[in-house]
Amino acid sequence: MASRPPTLDGSVLAAVSVGGGLGATARYTISHFWPVPVGRFPWSTFVVNVVGCFAIGVLMVVVTELLAAPKLVRPFLGIGVLGGFTTFSTYSLETQRLLDHGAALTALSYAALSVLAGLGAVAVAIGMTRWAARARGFA
Repeated sequence: MASRPPTLDGSVLAAVSVGGGLGATARYTISHFWPVPVGRFPWSTFVVNVVGCFAIGVLMVVVTELLAAPKLVRPFLGIGVLGGFTTFSTYSLETQRLLDHGAALTALSYAALSVLAGLGAVAVAIGMTRWAARARGFA
């Protein structure tokens, strides 16, 4: 017997939708004011993704270890705002465009640095947030 999928909570869906719209709007605005010439390292997307990784590290420590966050905080901020702000699809497209324009070394650097910097940002954010919480007596 097949199990039923969980019921979709309308308030969570609304929180993710509104947050996603805000995050995507912020990302678009940054890319509009910080355009990257074709064939160059896509700094705006790189910075957005690393900042988003850092923010998700802080957020997850705060809402899962330090505070009893309201039900909609994590879906709104984590999935919505930060999910809409960061972008794996643009990262992938920009890597492909760099390859298409003969910038293989830049494409490889961008691909590797994005993953390493993103993972590093999450790790640093988690460590800093836990340290700050302990220093202030929260944990």
